[in-house]
Amino acid sequence: MNLKQIQKDVWQNKVNKGFNTTDVEKEFCFLYGEVAEAYAAYRKKKDDLSEELADVAIYLLGLSEMLDFDLEDEIMKKVSKNERRVYKEVNEVKVRVSD
Repeated sequence: MNLKQIQKDVWQNKVNKGFNTTDVEKEFCFLYGEVAEAYAAYRKKKDDLSEELADVAIYLLGLSEMLDFDLEDEIMKKVSKNERRVYKEVNEVKVRVSD
């Protein structure tokens, strides 16, 4: 899977279909709505949960392109950062103690 290309394809589809490509605040609201739909599908044990999660990813990729971020690179950097972090358990909750 080439996330960089998928991000470009998601953006091109937005352009081709005349979807929002300029209003960042609106796009965050749409993303939030998709997360809510995914959560509702999970809670209701609906069969379309995986499709709703795909919608979340699509909106996130579109927003990343709108903001000129390479989401694939950002994910890789964050995964690496998370691997280096150290946690300890406090009252049955994991708490980060170092980056």
